[in-house]
Amino acid sequence: MTMNIHYPVRYQFVDADGVRVFYREAGEPTLPTLLLVHGFAASSHQFRQLIPLLADKFHLIAPDLPGFGFTEIPPERHYRYTFDALGQTLTAFVDALDLQRYALYIFDYGAPAGLRLALNYPERVSGLISQNGNAYLEGLGEAWAPVRAYWASPTAENRQVVNDAVLNLEGIRWQYLHGVKDPQSVAPETWHLDTLLMERPGNRDIQLDLFLDYANNLTRYPEFQAFFRARQLPTLVIWGQHDPFFIPPGAKAWQRDNPRAVVELLDTGHFALETHVNHIATRIRDVIGDAR
Repeated sequence: MTMNIHYPVRYQFVDADGVRVFYREAGEPTLPTLLLVHGFAASSHQFRQLIPLLADKFHLIAPDLPGFGFTEIPPERHYRYTFDALGQTLTAFVDALDLQRYALYIFDYGAPAGLRLALNYPERVSGLISQNGNAYLEGLGEAWAPVRAYWASPTAENRQVVNDAVLNLEGIRWQYLHGVKDPQSVAPETWHLDTLLMERPGNRDIQLDLFLDYANNLTRYPEFQAFFRARQLPTLVIWGQHDPFFIPPGAKAWQRDNPRAVVELLDTGHFALETHVNHIATRIRDVIGDAR
């Protein structure tokens, strides 16, 4: 598959939930909408290669969640960085754009944020793509150990351990390259951009607050799973199988609640789009297709 460079990407802002949300948009609005929700420590930039590959088939929208990318939160908003808040802002975002029907692509943090949106508007979701987007306890890998210790005892010392292990250039670089067969295939601007944005004043505390709040996502998993069982949507679960954070049992578990879900494990790591974007685009076309 070649990149459809004749489909322009538009870079825009919209006010939603008291937040100036940055988003990328491509494809004709008359096409089925595909809402792309990024994860840590990335932004909508992670979809830069996928969007042109699908813009002939879908109307694509990829926002930056609060605390990431180029989305702006005014100080007077006093935003509280929790996954409930991210879900609320994402819900306000689709309302601001008047999106009445869409498939959801969820990755990493985009899973708990996007699935909160799905619970808020279950009738609007036409399909699901989980790319290392977890909704099952068995999907959490050993790499969560320092964060789990932080959940159990949210001391300043444990907060610093997470900060030192993850919130730096080497920690983010490792997330991009771990489990990748050919590290030279991953563009270095990815982890450099993520790190530069994370080094903005106050952003490290935002990330540490979200790491702590991630524990609350586990209590919402049964609700997410009930949504899968009730809706039985066209679903593609396509994961990098060497991801140390979200591991293959979490991908396979989706079929427990939706036996028709298509599960595929790729020979790559966490950021599977960096190495398998063409294949993932093809599988989205195959599985999600014309879902409206």
